[in-house]
Amino acid sequence: MTNKLFCFGFGYTAGVLAERLVGQSFTIVGTRRNPATSLVKPAAIPLCMFDGTQPSAEVISLLPDTTHVLISTPPGSDADPVLQWHTADLARLSTLKWIGYLSTIGVYGDTDGGWVDETSALQPSSERGRRRAEAEAAWRAFAGAHGKHVEVFRLPGIYGPGRNTLQTIRAGTARRIVKPGQVFNRVHVADIATTLARAMTLASTGLSPPYDAYNVVDDEPAPPQDVVTFAANLLGLPPPPEIPFDAADLSPMARSFYGENKRVSNARLKSALLIDLAYPTYREGLRALSNEL
Repeated sequence: MTNKLFCFGFGYTAGVLAERLVGQSFTIVGTRRNPATSLVKPAAIPLCMFDGTQPSAEVISLLPDTTHVLISTPPGSDADPVLQWHTADLARLSTLKWIGYLSTIGVYGDTDGGWVDETSALQPSSERGRRRAEAEAAWRAFAGAHGKHVEVFRLPGIYGPGRNTLQTIRAGTARRIVKPGQVFNRVHVADIATTLARAMTLASTGLSPPYDAYNVVDDEPAPPQDVVTFAANLLGLPPPPEIPFDAADLSPMARSFYGENKRVSNARLKSALLIDLAYPTYREGLRALSNEL
């Protein structure tokens, strides 16, 4: 049986997932704000326009027979754009087995370095995190109202081929910003793709675990300056000088990331979805990427 994956927001993560699924009894369709913009993707994947400001006739025409939906479009100030414009179209899909929503660990807010898991309260401290928490709730409401299977995947900073600290060091743009006690989780894009592919397979066979949210993060929340230093050492280059956080010239968005300090557990990811991370820490991930340079 051929499955059909419809990706709302065919970006970096969806592209890596698509590369894994093409040729595995999957047809894949995606949306972009502008399908003409450059994007590395398997040639067989058609992209249509959906910018979230209005319903898309192309989306409506391509949705029939969809079995799996991945949503990585960001929520707007008032609503999730997919739900805003295409709730009815998704609700009437009798073939639909699974909806995966890519959220953020920012929904947990700041815990001053304490651990959180999927049972922790959602207390977002940023506008971005608040919108994601509201979107998660809206997708749960959609699932309950229409009998659809929705799973939420909370992501940290994503790195991988073409998007990693090794590249910024070689380009001379990496900065080693130090805020005492600050740690972040991160995740290699390949481990996200593995997780999503597993969840899709389980949904297709009716064997999904009884959870609706997963933290897709690595094993080791680490200070960001340690990652920069490790990457520089891999390249045989001196790390950039340390910059105290209070003296760093950061954009408001970059500064907001440092306003949240937490350690995020991936125990449910491993026990329920049986995920064995290929890159459990930044060390394995950066070593593998350095071999590809």
